[in-house]
Amino acid sequence: MVQLAPAIAMDEVTFRSDTVLSDVHLYTPNHRHLMVRLNSVGQPVFLSQFKLLWSQDSRTDSGAKGGDHGDVHTKEPPSAETGSTGSPPGSGRSNEGFSLQAGADTTGWEAAEAQLDEDGDLDVVRRPRAASDPNPAGPPRDKVHPMILAQEEDDVLGEEAQGNPHDIIRIEHTMATPLEDVGKQVWRGALLLADYILFRQDLFRGCTALELGAGTGLASIIAATVARTVYCTDVGADLLAMCQRNIALNSHLAAAGGGVVKVKELDWLKDDLCTDPEVPFSWSQEEISDLYDHTTILFAAEVFYDDDLTDAVFKTLSRLAHRLKNACTAILSVEKRLNFTLRHLDVTCEAYDHFRSCLRALEQLADGKLRFVVEPVEASFPQLLVYERIQQLELWKIIAEPVT
Repeated sequence: MVQLAPAIAMDEVTFRSDTVLSDVHLYTPNHRHLMVRLNSVGQPVFLSQFKLLWSQDSRTDSGAKGGDHGDVHTKEPPSAETGSTGSPPGSGRSNEGFSLQAGADTTGWEAAEAQLDEDGDLDVVRRPRAASDPNPAGPPRDKVHPMILAQEEDDVLGEEAQGNPHDIIRIEHTMATPLEDVGKQVWRGALLLADYILFRQDLFRGCTALELGAGTGLASIIAATVARTVYCTDVGADLLAMCQRNIALNSHLAAAGGGVVKVKELDWLKDDLCTDPEVPFSWSQEEISDLYDHTTILFAAEVFYDDDLTDAVFKTLSRLAHRLKNACTAILSVEKRLNFTLRHLDVTCEAYDHFRSCLRALEQLADGKLRFVVEPVEASFPQLLVYERIQQLELWKIIAEPVT
């Protein structure tokens, strides 16, 4: 008799990869990185400030008018030299935190094309370090000088953001993690998704929404500014605890809109939600009923980096859509990453290509109950968070509606 191997959990998948560092953290000009603590697995945890560029009118409008992709800023980003990105405009307060100020403009598609030398080998162009080149061609790759805050200094970033706390999002995260811990970093796709939520407030206002693979919870925090209830889901007690802490750090943003964020475990490799009361971040029966009875929006950002997990995400999307009582819309954010592979001896986008194949398979799914309509979302909406919106960032909308 053949014994089947026990099913593994989503956070037990073994990856063959070295340390990964998000571009958001790598290319962000900064004065200092604030390391606030070590997490339960001994990784340094940093506290960053994310500057919102919205105006008073944009907080109350249901959406802003779309603009040209080349001019996505609703306000001119503050200069990196002034160090003022962490303070409201005109406040005159300096920002010593970790602000998301984009560097030189490398948003063109040419920047992502493969550069080959005369022998046909991949030519990797590296950004110069500020210390070695007095006139660097691109944004400086600042050295990290972590500083552990003493207990009484715990609110340093908060004091700097007192000018207008509704213009600042504070996120705890790690940097340079193994691939299995990339959810503890902040990725550009989450910032693009947050921009879209702020742009389409009419779609999210008063709804119940669920985020898959929430990571640090940034997109869920933004969604809670307009949604009624946001289920912020992922796996791993340490990651979920970090997410819960970020929710608490930004509770004033959700409270202003009357939204509630609930951090819960949702493993894409399991069919059912965890209801064991002994397990942290498990579901109550009331929460499960609320999820299935009222959810109309599903969203996820930057969770399509491994083919097996991508398959699991789409199976989870399909399973949830069939269990929800209402028609739902899923918003997916992905970055098309170019990688040189020995197997192809060329630059490819294997993870992205698999993501697109899953989109096509979902659209062709015919079970007589639901029909999935897949369409791209043009990233021409205003940019309300300061980051580098490169052309490789994409949004996709999936509409699940009953077959009539």
